Amino acid sequence: QVQLVESGGGLVQPGGSLRLSCAASGTFFVSYVMGWYRQAPGKQRELVATITNGGITVYADSVKGRFSISRDGSKKTVDLRMNSLKPEDTAVYYCRTNTGGADYWGQGTQVTVAS
Repeated sequence: QVQLVESGGGLVQPGGSLRLSCAASGTFFVSYVMGWYRQAPGKQRELVATITNGGITVYADSVKGRFSISRDGSKKTVDLRMNSLKPEDTAVYYCRTNTGGADYWGQGTQVTVAS
């Protein structure tokens, strides 16, 4: 079993920055992927960014150049640095990991971008 706890959401003005953090605990296999997804009201949950244990990253086109994902393998944490935030980035952001063929999700953290 794996538990994920997110932190760092909040209210920010357009153009501002936020950093989300996700701390994982439990049993991880050698190979894993950690990442961030988001779900805006009335929309489906979508990928924001992922990173493998080897450091390979994938970003949604909508966040490329603005968001940066990083991880600390020894601590099993993954951070999402979000810059130049836009109102359309408003959503609940979820941390997710896949390890040993199983998916685990955090409880989500709200990010609101508004004046």
